[in-house]
Amino acid sequence: MTSSRSNRISTGRAAEEAAAAYFEEKGCTVAARNWRCRTGELDLIVREGTSLVFVEVRSRTAPTRYGTAVEAVTPRKCRQVRQTAEVYLKMNGLEGHPTRFDAVAVTFGPEGSVRELKHIPGAF
Repeated sequence: MTSSRSNRISTGRAAEEAAAAYFEEKGCTVAARNWRCRTGELDLIVREGTSLVFVEVRSRTAPTRYGTAVEAVTPRKCRQVRQTAEVYLKMNGLEGHPTRFDAVAVTFGPEGSVRELKHIPGAF
């Protein structure tokens, strides 16, 4: 594995950890992390009250020339997350369950600490 890919993976994991901690601090329960099936991966599945929240986590290290973490949540990615969530709901007998699709954008400083965590409820 290249150093660049390794750094990207560890940054992604750190962002998912920060997002999970954020939801837990809000009193939510993280039901699943990195749930995978043939259509893709769901970063976080969170129980908030009676709703299931499917969370797409994106991260960037500031400063970046690749845009912000929020800008990384593309329409294509939103479609893929929705399709994968449908599979999750069907496989777990939860069709018709209240759901929401959120995004969490985490920006890290050059030293690796979380500079900003932005939660966007109902992002897509």
